[in-house]
Amino acid sequence: MARDFSRAQRVSQEMQKEIAIILQREVKDPRIGMATVSGVEISRDLAYAKVFVTFLNLSAGEESDEEMVENGLKALNEAAGFIRSLLGKAMRLRVVPELTFAYDNSLVEGMRMSNLVSNVVKDDEKRRHKEEE
Repeated sequence: MARDFSRAQRVSQEMQKEIAIILQREVKDPRIGMATVSGVEISRDLAYAKVFVTFLNLSAGEESDEEMVENGLKALNEAAGFIRSLLGKAMRLRVVPELTFAYDNSLVEGMRMSNLVSNVVKDDEKRRHKEEE
């Protein structure tokens, strides 16, 4: 039976779980807020990992969304060494990957696409009602 997943994929899945727990329990920076880990891309040699995060509390403060994302990413990248050290304690790896954080806008894009589809459906229903009258 062949393996369905490579070692890098298995490590990235486990790393995603562990980083999410670390962000929830250990990192206390208020700039980060409610960050969720949506994915981890890891290099084949397990030396570098790109962590994709989404911030759930956008539009909650007086800052614009772009500023909140920039500040959150800056805080995460500044705390990358701390997160990496906690990750090394949680996972049994010979070399813990160097972490870089990136914003994942798929949630925002998904909401935008959903709004576009619902607007088109509403417009279509209005046209049908006008044609029936």
